[in-house]
Order: sequence, then structure tokens, then C-alpha cells
Amino acid sequence: MDTRPDLLEALDRQTARLEATTERLDDVAAPSLCEGWSRGHVLTHLARNAEGIAALVRAAVDDSGETMYASAETRDADIDAGAGRPVEEQARDVRDTAAAVGAELRRLRPEHGDTRLERVPGVRFIPARHLPFMRLREVVYHHVDLDAGFGFADVDAPLLVVFLDDEVKRLRRCDPAPDLTIRTTEGDEWTVGLGTTTVSGDRASVLGWLARGLTDGVSADPLPHLPEGR
Repeated sequence: MDTRPDLLEALDRQTARLEATTERLDDVAAPSLCEGWSRGHVLTHLARNAEGIAALVRAAVDDSGETMYASAETRDADIDAGAGRPVEEQARDVRDTAAAVGAELRRLRPEHGDTRLERVPGVRFIPARHLPFMRLREVVYHHVDLDAGFGFADVDAPLLVVFLDDEVKRLRRCDPAPDLTIRTTEGDEWTVGLGTTTVSGDRASVLGWLARGLTDGVSADPLPHLPEGR
């Protein structure tokens, strides 16, 4: 079960940083780094994601039978419906739902770890042990997506490595996996496939490329195209 105190503590710290940024926003209609989404879409998604993960905790711990979302269509409609709300309402929604999911995640125990949970009914089963990391990843990545002064360079170094490891694992699961050697200026190295093409940069820049396709600070000759939907 991935409910290590350091992971949950990291979630608390990163959530507090997200909330501080949200409180300072004055324009939720501004575009985010997520194509087609405003900042309001990102904030609403974060709130509904918190509710969805809390529902999955209840499914694992209480056998409630809940799924993360009722359907993919409902998820998208809820995000669209909430995106245009005033910033004060958005900030309160993010804060309240984050507090609720943080408390729910602390209810998970090792015996719940292999419980298979559903994103939507009958689709994409998620082991309960992944839930704390899933929420942490959402909070950090979408904080960056707000494009409001927080970037991957602001993420704690140990957490950057955790995210980079996860991105590499995702690449290795692709069929076919790209042939990459990934090197950071901090001394990390990962091989994917045959490792034919070398991509290099500092940790934050490499994560920005792997997670969001950002190319600043990343070098390769040529920079390869990353698989979709990894």
C-alpha cells in the first residue's frame, strides 16, 4: 500500500502550495497549459478529481461500490459546468474537497492495497494502493497547468525523481515503447527500449517534456515524438 507518511505529507505540502496559488488568482478564464481548458476548467477538475478519489477510498474501505466517475461524459460535463464560476467559489471548492480527500486517503490500510477499483463502471480498474500517488500527481501536474507562476522547477527534488520514475514506467508500458536514454544534469539515467536516442536536461525540464511535452531545457538530435495516451 502506497500510503507512506512521506507520500501523504508530500500531498499535504503540495496541496497547500496549490491552494496558495489558487487564492491569488484573479482570472480563472485565462487559458491553462491544458489544450482547450481555462484555469477554471483545471480547478474544477481538481475538485471533482478529489471527490472521485474519495469515492474510490470508500469503495475500497467500506465496500460502497462507488466508481470514480459515473461516466466519462458526466466527468466532462461537470468540469464544463463548473469552469466559469467566480474565483472565490473555485478556491473554496478546491480547498474543501482537498481536505476531504486527504482525510479519506489516511483510511487506507495494507489490506486494501489490491482492491480493484473502477474509474467508470466497467472501465479501467485501479488498485487501491495507487490512490495516494494518483492524487499527488494530479495536484502537482495541474498546479503547473494553471500557468500561474508554479512550474516543475518548483517541485522538491526527491519528488521530481518519483515523478520521473513514474513517467519512465509509463513509457516502458507503451506498445511499442520508444527507444530512449534519458539523462539529467543531476546524474540520473533511465533506458527505455533500446535506448537509441539520448534526451537530456535538468530534472524539471525532462519532466516537463515527459509529462506535458514542454521542450525548453531539453536537448536531443532529434527530439523524439512521445506516444499518445501513455
